[in-house]
Amino acid sequence: MPYKDPSVGAYRARLYPWAIIRLLPKLQRTVVGRFRSRSDAMGHLRCLRMLMPEAAFIVIFERPLEVPTQEEEKETVLSVGE
Repeated sequence: MPYKDPSVGAYRARLYPWAIIRLLPKLQRTVVGRFRSRSDAMGHLRCLRMLMPEAAFIVIFERPLEVPTQEEEKETVLSVGE
């Protein structure tokens, strides 16, 4: 994709709200994968635990951030410019 549109990323995040997080030392973490359904995430988690039994993983539901619509953005620009 040649340009960065923040609404595309937000849309994609809404499509895959379930995430598997690997817990790392020193309170660090990394997203291993994102899934559309909890059952998909749990199935992948089961496989990960078999492949890497020493690693710590959690499944979370990440609520997407509210992205303002184009109409709301226009209203904000108008109110700031007044």
